[in-house]
Amino acid sequence: MRAVVQRVASASVSVDGNVVGKIGHGMLVLLAAAGSDGPEQVRWMAEKLSGLRIFSDEQGKMNLSLDQIAGEMLIVSQFTLYGDCRKGRRPSYGGAAPPDQAQGLCRDFIQEVRKRGIPTQEGIFGAMMMVELVNDGPVTLIVDSP
Repeated sequence: MRAVVQRVASASVSVDGNVVGKIGHGMLVLLAAAGSDGPEQVRWMAEKLSGLRIFSDEQGKMNLSLDQIAGEMLIVSQFTLYGDCRKGRRPSYGGAAPPDQAQGLCRDFIQEVRKRGIPTQEGIFGAMMMVELVNDGPVTLIVDSP
């Protein structure tokens, strides 16, 4: 799995002009699944992101995780994270999981995060989505599962 993680003051995702997910202070996660991903990668990514210490403590150091700040997570599926631009001018998406597999893995990831007590919102898999965010920092990370 691959995730682009952004620390946000707020974020929302809309489909057809309707907000389908919205959070305050927390983490926006753009998430993609590879064809080789399975339950092990889902659990690893959920554990990693839930415990990622990217929020400031009293001294201003990035030392706190989502649960320590009572933050929220907005998860938006985005297969284009596996776009390979090394050849030509049009990205190849051969590394991304097929839609049915990817949808199941994204759903499983959301459930794993919720099991950890993180308030979670989500986009709509496969929909054309508009994402708005206020990046806090800015802090943006790319996380790949083993």
